[in-house]
Amino acid sequence: MTKGRKIMTDAELLAILITTGNKKETAMDLARKLLARFNNDIHTLFKADWKEFTAVSGIGQAKAITIAAALELGRRKSSATPNSKPKIHSSGDAYNLLKSSLSDLTEEYFFSIFLNNANEAIAVEPISSGGMTSVMVDPRVVLRKALELKAIGIILAHNHPSNLLKPSKADIDLTQKLQDGAKLLELKILDHLIISDHHYYSMADEGVLPT
Repeated sequence: MTKGRKIMTDAELLAILITTGNKKETAMDLARKLLARFNNDIHTLFKADWKEFTAVSGIGQAKAITIAAALELGRRKSSATPNSKPKIHSSGDAYNLLKSSLSDLTEEYFFSIFLNNANEAIAVEPISSGGMTSVMVDPRVVLRKALELKAIGIILAHNHPSNLLKPSKADIDLTQKLQDGAKLLELKILDHLIISDHHYYSMADEGVLPT
């Protein structure tokens, strides 16, 4: 309250989320133990599932979920643009909008950016999640959402936890299905990005986007 949040250490911020300790350890002790479990690396902590937090003695389900929720809010804030619709002029613009949502994950997630006729992103929506090597996507879910939002264009994106930036045959086949369905509804699939922790692959830029 007196010095402000910005000068606090990672352990001190975590201790506030943990709230209380136990008979043997303070909240700060638990925070330090939690960070130590992830090599004192906040990026590794961001990638962890809440269940991994409960491996630290003294951190139960409620504390673990509180920490996970706070980390997710931080992730979402870094990609949010308040009171505006960011314009997408390139694959790089789309990547910048999505990277905080699709980086540092241990499972595959599929997102879509929906655009209006001014190339403004009117929504960024999670579509589905899956395992470490694949994610199931129902094309009808993507296209229905586009119609609900009155979108004109769609940018598809999913992450590869392996950090290998190469589309699989399944990735290309899914893109083709969505492109075929979009044409019938007078929509357009503009790109499909594959995102790793630090880079991305654009099917449109690489000339492999189905038409």
